[in-house]
Amino acid sequence: MPLYAAYGSNMDPAQMMKRAPHSPLAGTGWLVDWRLTFGGEDYGWEGALATIVEQPGSQVFTVLYDVSPEDEQQLDNWEGAELGMHKKLRLRVQTLDGSALAWLYVLDAYEGGLPSARYLGVMADAAEAAGAPEDYVEKLRKRPCHNVGP
Repeated sequence: MPLYAAYGSNMDPAQMMKRAPHSPLAGTGWLVDWRLTFGGEDYGWEGALATIVEQPGSQVFTVLYDVSPEDEQQLDNWEGAELGMHKKLRLRVQTLDGSALAWLYVLDAYEGGLPSARYLGVMADAAEAAGAPEDYVEKLRKRPCHNVGP
């Protein structure tokens, strides 16, 4: 099965169990020379959405899953594939066992905008649940964001 690298809310194994029940956790790793950012503020009802961009010297924590074909279709639906919101890329993820090729979703929108505090909290909780280093989770929690409300 092809590996999927999650860097947003899908890092949470419990969420992935609901979204892709036939796709077991395969490990964790880092996208080296990539940076987590946000964009497509007009796509989300809560503000900008997570994506990645190339950035030498940066790295993004990822959670790897062995994704079945039926679960890949379900994930495409969750990620708005039919709306053209994301592209799929295949990138090398550095794991403790070496390099692994994985696919992931990248937002098809310009970088910029702020995520909501709720969305950022969900991402930080997902990273924590997946075993991301404390400093990585803390940086997520301290990122600039905005509150959505009346």
